[in-house]
Formats: sequence, structure tokens, C-alpha cells
Amino acid sequence: MDKIIISVDRMRKSDAYTIENFVPSKELMYRAANGVFESFMSWNNKKIAIVVGGGNNGGDGYALAGILKKNNIDSTIIKVSEKMSEDGKYYSDIAEELGVKAEMFTESTDLSSYEVIVDCILGTGFTGEVRGLAKDAIEAINKSGAYVISVDINSGMNGDTGEATLAVRSDLTVSIGYYKQGLFTEAAKEYIKEMTNVDIGIVLV
Repeated sequence: MDKIIISVDRMRKSDAYTIENFVPSKELMYRAANGVFESFMSWNNKKIAIVVGGGNNGGDGYALAGILKKNNIDSTIIKVSEKMSEDGKYYSDIAEELGVKAEMFTESTDLSSYEVIVDCILGTGFTGEVRGLAKDAIEAINKSGAYVISVDINSGMNGDTGEATLAVRSDLTVSIGYYKQGLFTEAAKEYIKEMTNVDIGIVLV
């Protein structure tokens, strides 16, 4: 099957259309997280951190933590924001009930002890310059030496242009729904080693 590559705006509209007519948003988030889980074969016996932001990209991370726990794989959720989307809160509560450890990212947080880091900080809607804790977390991920998986897009990257003043450098980027056009630009190449896409049933409009 040929790659389908779309703009961030078309993805947003398609996502909204699918949620309104076909698939509840919580189910799409679960499918996204499960797709990330199935895209990487080496979760076992690794020290794993899932670094989450306050939007739906962070929600994917909370859902992934729950899926890992149900497969007897421990991870630590590291939050760069106390905010959560509605669906993110739903999956955060599940992860908490399952006993997943969660902590806030601070200036003293050391990510170098983790072998796998999942980047769920900023999604495809992000534009501009990364600031605050998100900036500090991205810098810490890039210095960590861990195997890095970015969910949907590398945090800090513009989904349409691939440009970034600062972005996560990933070993694997797992695009959700359809590939975003920014992932294939010259600007994006320095940030992404390998890329795959997970079909979660988004209807294109």
C-alpha cells in the first residue's frame, strides 16, 4: 500500500469527522497507544520512561503505560505538565489504578538511567519555539543515550514543514493515523532514524 501523506489540518479535520461519526475519541487513543506498543518489539526487561505533555499526545502516553502494565511491563510516567486532556485523564486514572509510577519532570530529573524513552510531549498541532519544562525535557531526552520512540511526531517539530528550533531526536517515530507531510522534509531528516505508521481507523475527509 502506498504511503498516504497529509497536512496537519487535514489530519485534524479527519480525526474530528471520525470521532463525530464512527469511533469514540477514547477508542482512537487506545488504538494509537496499542499501535505504538506493537511497533516496538523490545519492551521486556528495559527501564522505560514515558514523557508526557498536557494534550492528547500525552494521553497516548498514559494509555501506553496502561497497556504495558497489563503486559507485565513496568514503566514510569514523567509529566512535563499537570494539565491533561479529558481522554488523557481517563487513561491516567487507569494507569494509576494499575499501579504505574508517575512523577513530575524537574530540572533535577535524570533520564540517563532509562533504556527506552517514549516521547509524548507535543503533538502535530505544535508550532513555534519550545519553552519551559517541555524544552528542558526535550534536551534531557536528547542527552539521555536511551532508545527514543516519538509518538505521532517528534516533539518540537512542525508537522507541516518538519522544521524545529529544538526537537526530540528519535530512533523510531510512530506516526498515528496517516503520515504528516513534515516528517518527509529535509528539515526532519536529522531528527528521525526510522519511521512507521499505525492505522487507527481514521476516515479521511
